[in-house]
Amino acid sequence: MKNINDKISHIKSKIKTSLTLFAFLGAFALNVNADAPVKTDVKQALSTLQHQWVQANYEEDDKVKEVAFIALQDSSTLLTAVFPEQAQIWIWHGIIQSSYAGVKGGLSALSLVDDAKDSFEKALTLDENALQGSAHTSLGILYLKVPGWPISFGDDDESKKHLKMALEINPTGIDVNYFLAEFYVEQRNYLKAKEHLIAAQSAPARLNRADADKFRQLDVSTLLIQVNKKLIKG
Repeated sequence: MKNINDKISHIKSKIKTSLTLFAFLGAFALNVNADAPVKTDVKQALSTLQHQWVQANYEEDDKVKEVAFIALQDSSTLLTAVFPEQAQIWIWHGIIQSSYAGVKGGLSALSLVDDAKDSFEKALTLDENALQGSAHTSLGILYLKVPGWPISFGDDDESKKHLKMALEINPTGIDVNYFLAEFYVEQRNYLKAKEHLIAAQSAPARLNRADADKFRQLDVSTLLIQVNKKLIKG
């Protein structure tokens, strides 16, 4: 229990530092005229958010994970207020909301997935190509994973549409190919799933995303084992 509490305290301390950074960036952004410094600050804030998401998403202790996502949601909410016209910020706000929904589970998560959908759609109105089409990728997997009507908005046709749009924008991307593989597993089309998993294994490394790539490749390998077993069984 002491170790868990220590981890939670450590996470809260890190997020508090990040919130201070984001607040500074917001004040800076609102008082500067040149575009270049603002873009640089967006990248810095986004990078911090991405790395903290990796730590939270792959945390094994559920209590620590939930604390981390609550804090990350506060951070990303602040960033959407500081940089409301930046599509990549809305994308990551949505990713954090949907990830937190996965942690909470059940009916209590439905409002979070609704908010995540709104965030991705907001990003699409700003720039559908931002982060190599990640709004389409994230919206596609959201449509796949949430329940359908009347509980929620889940829709396989919408999922496929957005994932295919993302693939057109970023055909070699690790995430879009992995999530398309998940889509085809749901459809029991294991040959197509394997095709996209192999593409995901060969995806180029993402700049400053080595930690995310490492864990995603583990996801790819795990799913590929499952797909191969299905193909052997016929």
